[in-house]
Amino acid sequence: MRNIKLIIALIAVFAAQGLWAQNDDFRKIAPPSGPAPQIQFGEYEEFTLDNGLQVIVVENHKLPRIAFNLLVDVPPVKEGEFTGAAELAGEMISRGTESRSKAEIDAAVDFIGAEFSTDENGISGACLTRHKDKLLEVMADVLLHPAFPEEEFEKLKKNRLSELSSQEDDPNFIAGNVAQVLRYGEHPYGETPTEQSIEAITLDRCKAYYESYFMPNISYLAIIGDINAKEAKELAEKYFGAWEKGTLSKEFFKRPEAPSEPVVAFVDKPGAVQSVIDITYPVNLKPGSEDVIITTVLNTLLGSGGLNSRLNSNIREDKGYSYGVRSTLNSDKYVGYFSAGGSVRNEVTDSAIVQFLYEMNRMRDEAVSAQELQSTKNYITGFFARAMERPETVARLALNTARYKLPKDYYANYLKNVNAVTAGQLQEAAKKYILPGQAYIVVVGNKAEVADKLGRFAGSGAVTFFDLSGNPLSSSEEALPEGLTALDVVDNYLAAIGGREQLEAVKDLTLNMSTTVQGMAMQMTLQRKPPEKMAMKVEMNGMVVNETRFDGQRGLVSGMGQEQKLEGEEAESMRSQAMIFPELNFGDKGYELVLDGIEALDGKKAYRILITSPGGDKSTFYYDLETGLKVKTISTQDAGPQGPVTVTNELSDYKEVDGIRIPYEMKASGMAPFPLTMKVESVAVNTGLTDDIFEVEE
Repeated sequence: MRNIKLIIALIAVFAAQGLWAQNDDFRKIAPPSGPAPQIQFGEYEEFTLDNGLQVIVVENHKLPRIAFNLLVDVPPVKEGEFTGAAELAGEMISRGTESRSKAEIDAAVDFIGAEFSTDENGISGACLTRHKDKLLEVMADVLLHPAFPEEEFEKLKKNRLSELSSQEDDPNFIAGNVAQVLRYGEHPYGETPTEQSIEAITLDRCKAYYESYFMPNISYLAIIGDINAKEAKELAEKYFGAWEKGTLSKEFFKRPEAPSEPVVAFVDKPGAVQSVIDITYPVNLKPGSEDVIITTVLNTLLGSGGLNSRLNSNIREDKGYSYGVRSTLNSDKYVGYFSAGGSVRNEVTDSAIVQFLYEMNRMRDEAVSAQELQSTKNYITGFFARAMERPETVARLALNTARYKLPKDYYANYLKNVNAVTAGQLQEAAKKYILPGQAYIVVVGNKAEVADKLGRFAGSGAVTFFDLSGNPLSSSEEALPEGLTALDVVDNYLAAIGGREQLEAVKDLTLNMSTTVQGMAMQMTLQRKPPEKMAMKVEMNGMVVNETRFDGQRGLVSGMGQEQKLEGEEAESMRSQAMIFPELNFGDKGYELVLDGIEALDGKKAYRILITSPGGDKSTFYYDLETGLKVKTISTQDAGPQGPVTVTNELSDYKEVDGIRIPYEMKASGMAPFPLTMKVESVAVNTGLTDDIFEVEE
């Protein structure tokens, strides 16, 4: 049933600087660099409570506001089959205390207009200065007396599973997941939550995380805003002084290494019109080390310096392969990492990788010019100076100073040290940290159009395939039965849902479906009549929000006081959607079908067929090997200004109605920020629908 794509579409709510000179030679000379600007880092006070809680106070009296950020410096934790427990534990802390329910906590925070949140690394909140005691009372209660209510835990698990389900269709999320798994390997940083691991988490495991790691002697409290050090110390003692010390059980893990040769890791996203590229590997780069400031300049020049970075100048501006690419060179006291990538069109995926590697190698092989180096330093200076205007930046940097045992003047001298970086230092750092020959080249894209071109980038000469969670897949697909054709699979499907004769006897079909959209009920009535007529009405909370008609030639879409007629090419895409059983036409002239292989879907196997319609539209259909039923479709659709998107429909729960089998559940994703599951409430066959239902006036 391809009609679901229409439902999804309804949810998708649509100083130049010059230098004057008297001659050309002068214009070619870069202006001499001046001294690094003096940045006032800002005054802050530090003290430690008897229980070990380190407190940083940043005064800022410009506004009557105050913010509290309590960071628990949790070391890497191996979660294994329960990956995601720490995240759930962090959220559960605010879901109820021994004296307050979640509703009471939310009401108390809302009453004073405050901000408040918790996660696996602590608690943060902000409010007007006059409400600070009320906010701190809630924060301390949540921190010291969490109740971990069972009902809230089940809600949270359900929400997290829903989030994972929606993210599994996002190629950027998939690429990030796989890159994380590959670059960190067995280290805890390489663990990513799955539906199975979230399902396995118990409330006791969340409690154990809190009890094992939430302790003052590994924590920091940053207080920022309209307050002085004396008052801040009194508040810290009053609300957090009773927090009892704990004994940290810290486990040590082997630091992962970059691969010895490039590895091309491919995740298939059938129907995708773009590929997501992530070139990545771990690095040994610790905060405060001598190389951190040099690598900041290095990475800004390469890929984090906005549109003027080398990667963007090449791949975006010069080649036009992408709307934007970037790189990251991240320091961490356990394991840092490098990453470079972005989204590019299918047809230029291999060409884009060439340019990524070219720019990475150029950083290693060529000394940067004085002009480009100074331009990069100027960018960093401007960015840092603007950031320092925000008190939360000062607080974060003060927190870093304490957490990473940095010199007290580290950030006061930051720009001076940036300005001192030389081209030679940059090239040496590039040879140490920019490793194009030791990278995981992760690509999420359309295997049929992209994968065969990428083997040349791998040290082994071959592409390695992975699933959405970063698990390696077999390099060879299951062989197709000898002599089996795409039309054979289609005929088996038609037989499985009633047989060609029975299906051709259907003169009209009406489906009534329902779902919820962000808590609001939605109903849809879909009517079809051969050969290619369709009418659809969508209602939310009893109000009609959309009506669509297609008479076989012209379409009309109306709703919310607006109306749009579709003719010609605009109406053509509705033709296949109007077909009750499009497979009845697949043997006709103009359709191209390719039986492309066998694929595992949710533990079962399905035939994969690539389909090109007479109008040139491409899609992929999947048919279960055992039942013959269609279980999934993937198609590319124009989503307006944002360009083409990939829409995925999953079909299940087939039931027989008047001799034909209809999927009673349809889950779609792609054109909305969340999956949408429609459930069929009723089906009516051959009720004598008249042509005026589908009529579109000229």
